[in-house]
Amino acid sequence: MRSKLLFATTIAVTALAIAVSFLKVEFIASISIVSEVLRWLGVVLIAASAIRRRSLTSWILVGLLAGAELGHDWPNVAVNLQFLGIIFLRLIRVIIAPLLFGTLVVGIAGHADLKKVGRLGLKSLIYFEIVSTIALLIGFAAINFSRAGEGVHLPPSTATESLNATPHSPTQLIIDIFPENIAKAVAENQVLQVVVFSMLFAMALALVPEPKRRPMLSFAESLSETMFKFTNIVMFAAPIGVFGAVAYTVGHLGLGVLLPLLKLLATMYVALVVFITSVLFPIALLARVPIKKFLSAVAEPVTIAFATASSEAALPRAMEQMESLGVPRETVAFVLPTGYSFNLDGSSLYQSLALIFIAQAAGIHLTVAQQAIMLLTLLISSKGTAGVARASLVIVLAAATSFHLPTEPLFLLFAIDQLMDMGRTAVNVLGNCLACVVIARWENEFPTPKMASSQV
Repeated sequence: MRSKLLFATTIAVTALAIAVSFLKVEFIASISIVSEVLRWLGVVLIAASAIRRRSLTSWILVGLLAGAELGHDWPNVAVNLQFLGIIFLRLIRVIIAPLLFGTLVVGIAGHADLKKVGRLGLKSLIYFEIVSTIALLIGFAAINFSRAGEGVHLPPSTATESLNATPHSPTQLIIDIFPENIAKAVAENQVLQVVVFSMLFAMALALVPEPKRRPMLSFAESLSETMFKFTNIVMFAAPIGVFGAVAYTVGHLGLGVLLPLLKLLATMYVALVVFITSVLFPIALLARVPIKKFLSAVAEPVTIAFATASSEAALPRAMEQMESLGVPRETVAFVLPTGYSFNLDGSSLYQSLALIFIAQAAGIHLTVAQQAIMLLTLLISSKGTAGVARASLVIVLAAATSFHLPTEPLFLLFAIDQLMDMGRTAVNVLGNCLACVVIARWENEFPTPKMASSQV
């Protein structure tokens, strides 16, 4: 009864704060203060609800809302809180390489079934290419329908920003998959290179005789378990990190700069919803995924990905949650990290949308054939870039340069890149988590509803 009353009070206070914000009266300063107090009261009430639930996801939501409110009300203070988000992301990034190494070595060398690894890789790549291609098509369709780039006027200040990126040839993209120095790959956060090294190391270990293989396998298994516990400790800092990151973003950009690009932002989020409902949801039904359990498992990693706009921040928790859902560890260890380079559904959708937006903003008409060639280019060039800073913007710029499109409209995307990155990153994580379950079902390794109920 108390929780329902608290929830109702929170909704009432939030609604009142919104209503007060839109009032137009003489005492506008007083109204503004009242609105601000009511909004903060709403945040406090949501925090009180989170205390009762004792849920990390709830606290992450509180951090997101409080950060947005602080950035809006006191931007001068908020812009100094970026370090909180940076610290949290550093703690997460330090987990990635040892966690991937440990889980992949255990998953591959622990079973010594290299045929299964090859089969798993082939099935994963087929699934990844089909789903990411559909995401690209939905992005193309969405931007052509909304035509958000038409009538855009470039602000003078955007000309001062630039991206340091050059288009990569297909040959260079293939070369970049393979590490020349594993320490360098870890330092530069090249996830795919770490995965390739770990897989080759695990295959070599699988060929070593059992007496000599067992010590290294035990080390990798212990390392994997330790890094999962490490993740649990770091996750306690997630609400603080989210608070700092969101406060800085809102305080630095402000809300006014987003107004001219709301149509583009709305286009992408509507397209993401369409992708989830028309692609991911039917796939989950076809694969007989337990929807409620799956949504409960992915709620936390998807929330972290949305709040931090970082797939890496959600990777350790996503791996742990998929394993707890019933996906075998070796499948999780292979599919999820590989999907971070080959199955970026949200990023693929965004890249196709952004590329056509540039052409529309520049007043360039593209034929269907030209757009089809662009789609193929994005499909190839977007692989293996998960570890690159502003990876999606780099890919869009590279594609725009390849097709001789003016790059000036691209700088408009900087204003809302953080908000767009939040949505596309959340869908990336959601799509990769679903891929884990689908591939496990394809391998007959995921328990069916009947098997699960019989085991209880």
